[in-house]
Amino acid sequence: MYAILAFLPLLFCVIVMAVFNWPAKYALPVTWLFSSVLAYFFWDMGIVQLLAYLLSGILNSLDVLITIFGAIIVMNTLKSSGAMASINNGFKSISSDARIQAIIVGWMFVCFLEGAAGFGTPAALAAPLLVSLGFPPVCAAVVALICDSSAVSFGAIGTPVAQSIACLGSDIADGPFSAALAIWTAYPHAIAGIFVPFMAVAVMCLCFGKTRSIKPAVQVLPFAIFSGLAFVIPYAIVAKTMGHEFPSLLGALVGLIIVVVAAKKGFLVPKTLWTFGDAEEWDDSWKATVRLHRPRESNMPLIKAWMPYGLIALILVVTRIPALGIKPVLSGANEATAKIFAIKFDEIFGVANTAYTFKWAWLPGTMFILVALLTIAIHKMKAKDVKRAWVNSLIQVVPAAIAVIFGLALVQVMRYSGSNNVNDDSMKSMIFYMAEALSKAGAALYMIFSPIIGILGAFVSGSNTVSNLLFTNLQYQTAVNLEMNPLMIVALQIIGGAVGNMTCVNNVVAACATVGTPGKEGKIIRTNLLPMVIYTAVAIVVMLVWTALL
Repeated sequence: MYAILAFLPLLFCVIVMAVFNWPAKYALPVTWLFSSVLAYFFWDMGIVQLLAYLLSGILNSLDVLITIFGAIIVMNTLKSSGAMASINNGFKSISSDARIQAIIVGWMFVCFLEGAAGFGTPAALAAPLLVSLGFPPVCAAVVALICDSSAVSFGAIGTPVAQSIACLGSDIADGPFSAALAIWTAYPHAIAGIFVPFMAVAVMCLCFGKTRSIKPAVQVLPFAIFSGLAFVIPYAIVAKTMGHEFPSLLGALVGLIIVVVAAKKGFLVPKTLWTFGDAEEWDDSWKATVRLHRPRESNMPLIKAWMPYGLIALILVVTRIPALGIKPVLSGANEATAKIFAIKFDEIFGVANTAYTFKWAWLPGTMFILVALLTIAIHKMKAKDVKRAWVNSLIQVVPAAIAVIFGLALVQVMRYSGSNNVNDDSMKSMIFYMAEALSKAGAALYMIFSPIIGILGAFVSGSNTVSNLLFTNLQYQTAVNLEMNPLMIVALQIIGGAVGNMTCVNNVVAACATVGTPGKEGKIIRTNLLPMVIYTAVAIVVMLVWTALL
């Protein structure tokens, strides 16, 4: 019974957003209230605990909202300075074909950002860049989210895989298991990743093209497959030879160079040009729901225009390479500087798991804001242009705030509902009961349910890393109980958490906020469900074939 009750809030959230088109700013507060009522009556949680988790959601939302705001302010600053007009012209000089632009920006650039930073950054940065190239805002969010998949498991210098390894403890993870897990995770991702660029373009043409036909996507299939291979081959090699930290970052860096050169040379590029046509002819459901800041025309040199993005990439990479020693300082792990870079909040009302540390210098959003400020000087912006960029950015981020706060409060309730009940310390959390119910299917079906558990964790939490934190031990122990290969099952958990990025509420809200489409979250989730299912199915088939050949 508890498993059924635990699933109800998520089912409610999916139905009202994907079927009834409720905006996230309405759906998530109501879902949080629904889960809180269930927690109060069936998990014996008290009002104080529920209120503490709401306040905890507000504190934890700072991380997400600063990243969203940072991505928005960078984009609007570049629009106001005239840099975005130059960047658009630069992309058009590579190719004016929207299909090629979707692959270069949506696939290669997103994979690079994921490898460097992760945590919702890629879609939040790439989607508005696609909008500035002439993509319908909803389409831009859809493409960026679909493409932010294969790179996710090794995002932020391998954080999701590292979290799984840490969860298993030294008894299991030390030695060959750690290296093998990187390989078991990378290879299914690599096979599925070959087809992600085509899948993104196919959805784009079918759902947002003038003819609503897959034919334009088929025309670009050779270039799309080539682009997929350009990323996944170095990605898989790095995973095999170097482990879990650099597959996405180095794979994307190598692939981006290869794909841009190939596009400029016209290699495998279709002869026919494909665009979205006049914006006046677009369906209203594709358009922004808030007024977007239009880029100012300029003749700024391309190197100068790209300098802020170059700074972002440099700062993200330098701060996240462990060997350089900057990470412990900015993340507050260094005792000497912890009080400066890590502001700690004690447990709210004494409720466990509500303590929060604001690692302001470590957030990608803080680095985005820093670059936006530096851009004012680099591009010699006028005061009126700076003011317009910041005012518009603040207005744009407001709709996301409500959704993110209540989404994170919902995560807290579902995650800790078992550890804070008043009367029964033996009860498990809502998330545990959901995962446990799926794990009872038996070995034959658990291959299917294992990545679904990962997807579930990502959908609830908005993070592959958090999904792995929640479910890695459960997945490992279930594999042992069912006499299955634990490496395969834990890898499927990690892969599922990555694929869940396509539809997870936090990432969809963030993407919508940056392209001016709050209220369209349900449409995006519906659109991305099929690519998510296809990707998951490919990963499962690869695992089945691989294990059969061993």
